[in-house]
Amino acid sequence: MANKITQKDINNAVWKACDTFRGSIDPSVYKDYVLTMLFIKYLSDVHDDKYESYLNKYSGEHERAKRAMQHERFVVPEHSHFKFLFDSRNEANIGELINIALTDLEEANREKLYSEDGAGIFQNIDFNNSKLGEPKDKNTRLKNLLLDFNNEKLDLRPSHLDGDDIIGGAYEYLIANFASDAGKKAGEFFTPAEVSTLLARLTKSVPGSRICDPTCGSGSLLIKAGNEVGSPNFSLYGQEANGSTWALAVMNMFLHGFDNATIRWGDTIRNPKLKEGDALMKFDTVVANPPFSLDKWGKVDDKEENKASDSFDPETDKYNRFWRGVPPKSKGDWAFITHMIETTYEGKGKVGVVVPHGVVFRGASEGKIRKKTIEENILEAVIGLPANLFFGTGIPAAILVFNKGKDKNTDVLFVDSSKHYESAKNQNKLRETDIKHIVDTYRKFNKGKLQAGVVEDKYSYVATFEEIQENEFNLNIPRYVDTFEEEAEVDIAAVQGEIEKLEGELNKVQEEMKKYLTELNLN
Repeated sequence: MANKITQKDINNAVWKACDTFRGSIDPSVYKDYVLTMLFIKYLSDVHDDKYESYLNKYSGEHERAKRAMQHERFVVPEHSHFKFLFDSRNEANIGELINIALTDLEEANREKLYSEDGAGIFQNIDFNNSKLGEPKDKNTRLKNLLLDFNNEKLDLRPSHLDGDDIIGGAYEYLIANFASDAGKKAGEFFTPAEVSTLLARLTKSVPGSRICDPTCGSGSLLIKAGNEVGSPNFSLYGQEANGSTWALAVMNMFLHGFDNATIRWGDTIRNPKLKEGDALMKFDTVVANPPFSLDKWGKVDDKEENKASDSFDPETDKYNRFWRGVPPKSKGDWAFITHMIETTYEGKGKVGVVVPHGVVFRGASEGKIRKKTIEENILEAVIGLPANLFFGTGIPAAILVFNKGKDKNTDVLFVDSSKHYESAKNQNKLRETDIKHIVDTYRKFNKGKLQAGVVEDKYSYVATFEEIQENEFNLNIPRYVDTFEEEAEVDIAAVQGEIEKLEGELNKVQEEMKKYLTELNLN
């Protein structure tokens, strides 16, 4: 048996496949083509691996092997198979052939590759699209893409791989790299891995939990939250508003082996899809990195709206999510937070959410909602993060942790981790030690081991309800964690001595110079 293919081999090979598009197409567009091709290649290779094992089992009887394949995890029709597409790579209508392959793959796996609303996961991707260039350029690109994926380093048969989650790992690797290339647009589909890890650890779910991300992007945060459980006994749910990103999330779940994850497509605020009967589904843990301060998240002005459409008005939300108050039209942060709080189980549900700092101190309607959540005693922690952690925005963000099982403890933990990071080329990064520091502090607080007052100088503070009330429910971290840096006192005598010493040295150098100039008759 040849050497098994490692995570690094696959990562390098798929990243190379992106060269086909680089420079001519925006990464936020071409990522969908590369990731979809990775998915087809994976399903094709798994299919071949299984087929071979059935042939061995049935002593080479193709008919019996084919019958057995009908009960496999995915059915791969012949002309949806990567090999068929690769063999057709020189056809003039190769884009169309890939589209047909995708449609037939969806049809053959309706249960898995369609959402409950009848949307197929490939309906937002078109390999015959002029975005890929003029017909001749497009065909060359698609041919190169097929050639790249035909690489032996991309033999994704499970029997050839050095580990179970390598494909999922390659998918995440690609998404992370696309995010750093795509810059501003990346925030829409990817939360940096370290921030996802931090959120997943802060809200660590117990076995048997239902975990949800209502703005799930490509699903990486949801997968991290699942992996934190430490047992396979949990279920994942997500919703994503962008159709192409929703498709990435569905594929991401399959590539990580989470076949039973439920990922829905739609706007979580206007049209929540995760329901049981007429009520919103409830979860043990809800984590998210929603869009920062989303404008026009709620009611649409008449002039912008098609009067006939069934318009959404948070005031009359049929799920009554906004009973604490309706957030301002131009800032949807509290709309997402409220949705998250309302969809966790009473008495035990947990919420971990990334927010821009304005959420912790802005007044008006946002201040009223914030006050209500503090009075309800569900806010547990406010954690300030370093600036420049996220793609597309340099602003520092915070994490809020809500816990519906806070019980009698009415204190709130404040952590200022804004100075704890490693600066990388384009953006800052949380190190493992930074994540551990935050999580350890939070765990101690959560277990009731921290008293009110300063916990760690310039880093963490436990505030009582009364203190927060005195601050008019403003949660701005510097009000609680003293971040004031005193300037070191200046030792005047030492500085004077240093100046005299330097002057002496300068005189000496000037004397030397004079001497040289005299010797050279230049003086």
